[in-house]
Amino acid sequence: MTPRRRQRLMLVSLMLLGVSAAVAFGVSAFRQNLMLFHSPSDVAAGVVEEGRAFRVGGMVVDDSVRRDGDSLAVAFDVTDHAETVTVSFEGILPDLFREGQGIVAMGALDATGTFVATEVLAKHDENYMPPEVADALEKAGRMPGTEAGFERAVQVDP
Repeated sequence: MTPRRRQRLMLVSLMLLGVSAAVAFGVSAFRQNLMLFHSPSDVAAGVVEEGRAFRVGGMVVDDSVRRDGDSLAVAFDVTDHAETVTVSFEGILPDLFREGQGIVAMGALDATGTFVATEVLAKHDENYMPPEVADALEKAGRMPGTEAGFERAVQVDP
């Protein structure tokens, strides 16, 4: 192999190594910042690992909101009508947050299995529901505003 070919081979090898390193760093950064959505059924089934950031969504269970009188800490239960997850949050909740409302919370599970939220989002009107929450409720057969469920048949008279 001539010195000129050896030099070209070395240059091409270094370029491939540089591009490979850049792709590896990009994929690594993407994986660290990826935040998936899971339903309360997924959380109860153990699909998500403790400490990993993700989103959970569903309907706030009636009479489940517990507020701390001395701080902004609040705890409440979220359900997809199949399973329920307890969410704790310290901060100001959205104005539209209420029981029976669809929400999406971002955070992670702690060692006790409680979802510790860093942000809570509430739907903005009665016609909108985050797509992830709607999918989870449809899978559970409990989409609000409909009488039909997957577990029973509804007969409609013509």
